[in-house]
Amino acid sequence: MDFWQQYRAIDARDVRFDGQFVTAVSSTGIYCRPSCPARTPKPANVRFYRTSAAAHEAGYRACKRCLPEAVPGTPEWNLRSDVAARSMRLIADGEVDRSGVVGLAGKLGYSTRQLNRILREELGAGPLALARATRAQTARTLLTATSMKLSDVAFAAGFSSIRQFNDTVQEVFDLTPSQLRGADSLSRAPRRSVDRPTGAAAPAFPGLTLTLPVRAPYDNGIFGFLAARALPGVERGTDGSYARLVQLPGGQGWFRAFPVAGTDAPGGLRVELSLESLSDLPVLLSRVRRLFDLDADPTAVDAALSGSALFAPLAAAVPGIRLPGAVDPAELLIRAMIGQQITVSAARTALTSLAEAGTPSVLSQPGFERLFPNPAQIAEIAGSVLRGPARRIEAVRRTAEGLADGSIRLGVEDDLQSLADRLLPLPGIGPWTVNYVAMRVLGATDIHLGNDAAIRNGWAALTGAGGPAAGPATRAETAAALSDAMSAVSPWRSYATMHLWRVASGIPARASGARRVRAARPGSSPDAFTPAPSKESKDNQ
Repeated sequence: MDFWQQYRAIDARDVRFDGQFVTAVSSTGIYCRPSCPARTPKPANVRFYRTSAAAHEAGYRACKRCLPEAVPGTPEWNLRSDVAARSMRLIADGEVDRSGVVGLAGKLGYSTRQLNRILREELGAGPLALARATRAQTARTLLTATSMKLSDVAFAAGFSSIRQFNDTVQEVFDLTPSQLRGADSLSRAPRRSVDRPTGAAAPAFPGLTLTLPVRAPYDNGIFGFLAARALPGVERGTDGSYARLVQLPGGQGWFRAFPVAGTDAPGGLRVELSLESLSDLPVLLSRVRRLFDLDADPTAVDAALSGSALFAPLAAAVPGIRLPGAVDPAELLIRAMIGQQITVSAARTALTSLAEAGTPSVLSQPGFERLFPNPAQIAEIAGSVLRGPARRIEAVRRTAEGLADGSIRLGVEDDLQSLADRLLPLPGIGPWTVNYVAMRVLGATDIHLGNDAAIRNGWAALTGAGGPAAGPATRAETAAALSDAMSAVSPWRSYATMHLWRVASGIPARASGARRVRAARPGSSPDAFTPAPSKESKDNQ
């Protein structure tokens, strides 16, 4: 966006651009979100920054009226795969707090000097300033939404000392932590106390409830997707919630998320959580945001899909569809390999047996007994637990060994090409697996799984072409037509994929004017929604 496009957005107070840039006003020394209700400043007094960290670096403080930190993040980091985007994904995941700028640069394959230069040129701030802005945002959320002690807030937000916490909050918000907490009328999130969940033991950080901002509209169908794949003892999903245990850098964590209330998502995603270590809070929140795709731009996605005669009815019936992410890249890769060419239920059965070897939980959440096994555990038991072709089991075992010893690495710092270069040479991993992992781990928005059985079934149900009885020539024509239709909605093909998986599962559209589609024959891919949704699932999705 150029200057005047951004200026028109702030003049219209367009909430769609909140989190995508900030507006700094030289006459007041503050920066605001695009939808700030204050009077539109003169163009001569306005400067736009890509990130709040860049505005901090330039000497501006956050607006006390619109709270620019209390917005969803930008979807740009999933759209882009350059160094700046990969850096932002890692910074949000707490890499700077864990290993410093040196560790961040090493993961990206750059020197610290090169990385600083790139980020300053692209985003207007270096990695330390960007990490500091992330801590300030987490601190603001905790101060305004909970009654945690200020010292706990400081360390939970990632600060290394109380003094650093006080100085940062004062500098960014022009308020002390106590003043920021007392400004309830400025906060859009309700204050919540820290109460221990019923029946739970006493972890270091118990029973916190937060509301994470999202862009509207938000489709809650993602809960059905996750529920269909939930493994007993590790995770639990319904149409009304999703919860699981997860291993974090400082210890174990647990969270439960609830569907966004209302089509327009006025309250955001409500999340309850419990942590073994205070310092893991920013990491867990970042992973929850990615799992539920909270930073997506549904307006842009639905606008692109609405330009296609075939996808327009689906986008109208289910606005704001989201991509399910992953809380652990290594776990997602193993689950994808085991789930190849079998149904969701069959994959769940195999993974349930595997999951029984996971590390026992220390958080004592009722119904959650263990973590999903780590790669070393999987490598040890894969041969005795998994059933099926010996070559596939051996491929899973060898991949788990590589993940355990570090010879195979994957994470949010990757791009599609580096992921393919690293995974495709491995036995048992083909293009489908790489693309599926990219879509869920990286949040890649432009993936087309052309050889996916459920995608083909969804396309056949949508168009009436290329069904199971079709001959080779017809199937080839159908594949070409599908590819052309997906190319027309680029760079949002991953979201079109979610719509086709939904059609393949036979879940009816909820909009009054949308036509219903017949249920497709169950495919051989683990990527359809739950085959037999409940009435509540149909209503929510």
